[in-house]
Amino acid sequence: MKQHHYTLRLKWTGNTGQGTKDYKSYQRDHLISVKDKQVQIPGSADPNFRGDPAKYNPEELFLSSLASCHMLWYLHLCSTENITVLTYIDNPIGIMAEEANGSGKFTNVILHPEVTIKEEDKIELAKKLHHKANQFCFIANSCNFEIKHEPVVKFKI
Repeated sequence: MKQHHYTLRLKWTGNTGQGTKDYKSYQRDHLISVKDKQVQIPGSADPNFRGDPAKYNPEELFLSSLASCHMLWYLHLCSTENITVLTYIDNPIGIMAEEANGSGKFTNVILHPEVTIKEEDKIELAKKLHHKANQFCFIANSCNFEIKHEPVVKFKI
């Protein structure tokens, strides 16, 4: 069985100066990028399937959808738990298995969110909220495989 690996970078850009102080204090804006590709999202097929390697492919966009949905739920949950998120960066990894007949499916995704929060005493809660975010994520709930998380949470004064 052949495997294809995908990575990307998701960076939240919606901190208006107050982090996630409350539900209305932050924007949901973020940037999705893949190494050596434009920030814009022109599409094509994966190069393994005769696509343009300079354009985003559905597999990368699927991975970014999982990471984006998780991040948005996570930011919401932090805001309701009075956790002030200052930065959020994820470098998720996805593996797609291609069958001999050309069909395929994702078999594994691991999110690697790195989060900075303002409250040192809430680091453990902030880590646990990744599990809850996964339970609410529309995209993760649509998958037929487990979405794993390896979060890092730190605080900054």
